[in-house]
Amino acid sequence: MQLSEHDISLQRLFAENRELIEKDAAPGVNAAREGAMEAFSKLGIPSSKVEAYKYTNLQAWFKAGYTQAYGLNGATSEALKQFECNVHELDSYTLFTVNGKFVAGSNVEALPDGVEAGSFAELSKKYPELLKRYYGSLAKVEEDGFVALNTLFATDGIFIYVPKGKVVEKPIQVVNVLTGEQDLMVNQRNLIVVEEQAQARVLFCDHTMSMSRFVVNTVTEGHVAESAMLDFYNLQNQHNGTVQVGAYHFDQAARSLLNANYFTLHTGVARNNIFSRLGGPHAENHISGLYVIDKNQHVDNFSFINHAVPDCESNELFKGVMDDASTGAFTGRILVAPDAQRTNAYQSNNNLLLTENAKMNTRPQLEIYADDVKCSHGATVGQLDENAMFYLRARGISKEEANILLMYAFAYEVIEKIQVPALKEQIRELVEKRFRGELDKCDSCVVCGQLGTGRAKSE
Repeated sequence: MQLSEHDISLQRLFAENRELIEKDAAPGVNAAREGAMEAFSKLGIPSSKVEAYKYTNLQAWFKAGYTQAYGLNGATSEALKQFECNVHELDSYTLFTVNGKFVAGSNVEALPDGVEAGSFAELSKKYPELLKRYYGSLAKVEEDGFVALNTLFATDGIFIYVPKGKVVEKPIQVVNVLTGEQDLMVNQRNLIVVEEQAQARVLFCDHTMSMSRFVVNTVTEGHVAESAMLDFYNLQNQHNGTVQVGAYHFDQAARSLLNANYFTLHTGVARNNIFSRLGGPHAENHISGLYVIDKNQHVDNFSFINHAVPDCESNELFKGVMDDASTGAFTGRILVAPDAQRTNAYQSNNNLLLTENAKMNTRPQLEIYADDVKCSHGATVGQLDENAMFYLRARGISKEEANILLMYAFAYEVIEKIQVPALKEQIRELVEKRFRGELDKCDSCVVCGQLGTGRAKSE
């Protein structure tokens, strides 16, 4: 593949700033940059000619004149004291990042003994054996140009470690904030390790504090050991000028449980790459997503569920509501390996188009090499049910209210998968407000009110 001039300029940017990028990183993180440079030299930023990115060409966005975020870009932890993004009544351990850098945490000192949650840069140096074992083991630089770019440039992010047998009952909430006076490119790296018989709930909330344009490239690797449980949530609620590429790689051992839930309530362009490998017998995962978009927003969810061994189960459900001229894409691939007998795998993608200009591309895929399996997949793209609308109107319900009821009924199945009651209620409120044309931002965030971005639709 011939690299574009911008790909070459990114390589040059790394060479010019290498000392700054590497100065606070763990040796193992810096050692991986050489392989990342070699991989990026071959891959570059993928275009729509790459099959996996067929419906989302991100090259144009990464060619723009963004400044690379090496520091906090003028923001400090003091600025976050007014950023009250905790979910209503959600008793959580809260961490903050600004432009990909860990800046503060609250209540983390009260985590169960041995559990760590904080700066990826600092904790990866504290736990070099964990870094050596897990860093880059799932997100391979040679397989995706964005992973290579992240491995090349990322200096910090979030590190969560739950030792064997520990149960973290309260959610660990990570608030990722983008801010600054200039347009930024941000690379953030996260690592989550949940050891044998341990349990954790992790919530990532992605927000913007200023109206600058942002391109975000995040890689998260999650390891769920034998008989462990990880309940993971990602809430994307950013302004129109944000382009976010998120890679989420999970590996599951025997009898492990993964719940992974993705909610895109507001964005410019979002691409979620979701990978899960069921690598031990009787592993189970439930992966779901809900995207509510309008104007010219675009959301692309790409998933690959790898049933590598027998006796595992996966359930995948993604739903989208698209208004105006928004566009969506879903590619869901399930692979059942030759020896993965007695696999149960189910996948569904359902979409509502509210206008004639909204568009959706969906590709559910099954690749099965075993004969004793129960697998199914399906996709639908359609409009609101006219018979249901007639039923509601006949009972005196206005057309606007009937629309909202039908849209919420459509989204309900995904919202019901949330395992944290306070979080479920907050997501329900946010989705309903989005449908009603009220606040499209988390109204518990002081900063959103200050920016005046709580509006019905993106501008």
